[in-house]
Amino acid sequence: MKHCSRKYLAALLVIATPYSVAAADGRGSVQAACFAPQSLAARLGESVPVKLGHAQPIKVPRWQPGSEQALNTLRGSIRRVELPKGQKLIALTFDLCEQWSEIAGYDGAIVDYLRSNKIKATFFGGGKWMATHGERTQQIMSDDLFEIGTHGWAHRNVRGISGADLQRELMTPSAAYQQQRQALADTQCAAGHVAAMQSIARQPSLYRFPFGACNPTALDAVASNGLLAIQWDVSTGDPAPNQSAKAIAEVMIKHTRPGSIILAHANGRGFHTADALPLAIPVLRQKGYQFVTVSELLAAGQPVVSETCYDEKPGDSDKYDALFAPRARMNSVVGGTIEPPPRGSGSK
Repeated sequence: MKHCSRKYLAALLVIATPYSVAAADGRGSVQAACFAPQSLAARLGESVPVKLGHAQPIKVPRWQPGSEQALNTLRGSIRRVELPKGQKLIALTFDLCEQWSEIAGYDGAIVDYLRSNKIKATFFGGGKWMATHGERTQQIMSDDLFEIGTHGWAHRNVRGISGADLQRELMTPSAAYQQQRQALADTQCAAGHVAAMQSIARQPSLYRFPFGACNPTALDAVASNGLLAIQWDVSTGDPAPNQSAKAIAEVMIKHTRPGSIILAHANGRGFHTADALPLAIPVLRQKGYQFVTVSELLAAGQPVVSETCYDEKPGDSDKYDALFAPRARMNSVVGGTIEPPPRGSGSK
């Protein structure tokens, strides 16, 4: 584990800027103009993932690098941030992953709680999830409280892929984000809020590895695409059905420290997360913690970087190589269509 140098920190601040500017410029005016309060609220049954029983092809535009994209000189996974003495900032993060043969959920109760309590958070959206949850993606990206990073296309284990296949897995989620941003910009309701719309980041700058697993090739590819690999130092364990709300809250309260990045899920697989947040967040606030986005946390201190990726200790994500080993390349992107890989190629 190491701290990034001043040179790396300067690069991070440049990459993090779009989100900081967006928060200052009031992109929420786009949300207010385009989404009625009732459309933002949780919907009955929406949090439950739907198994399709077959792989689902998804059409997305090709990845178009924007002017913000630049080579990122930081190579490694960011696990937390070392802050100046006295600062108690923390970042709450939620994964929104979706695999080939499902439509994952959207846990609106989590987002409703965050909004009602003015809690900032970062969502890591899978490309397929954003493609199938367009309205929800637009609502999140137009909210002053939130930012969106990416989380692979269909939650594949990147340790077994390389070359063009790896490039597509990393960057087609950014294409899905761009598609939803453009769709929002094209609406009549957003037409009167040009400045606010421009303050919504044109492309994500943060990336989270599926399964918390990476290798040197994947780390190099993330950096060369101008992305920062964001992991965590507090894992709630919320994808486990037997992890109760009380247990999730206890993990958050016990293990959070200044500069922590907390991992949770809002795709219907954070089974008790919505009930855990009202238990944990008031206690953390009483302890003096302030919730910020990951980009804001990065801008406030020095990221602590690891040369490997893991959940709680080095090597514990290696198990996914055997459980979800990619067996074949993802089919080529032709005409904007991404076809699913053969069965068994890295999805749960």
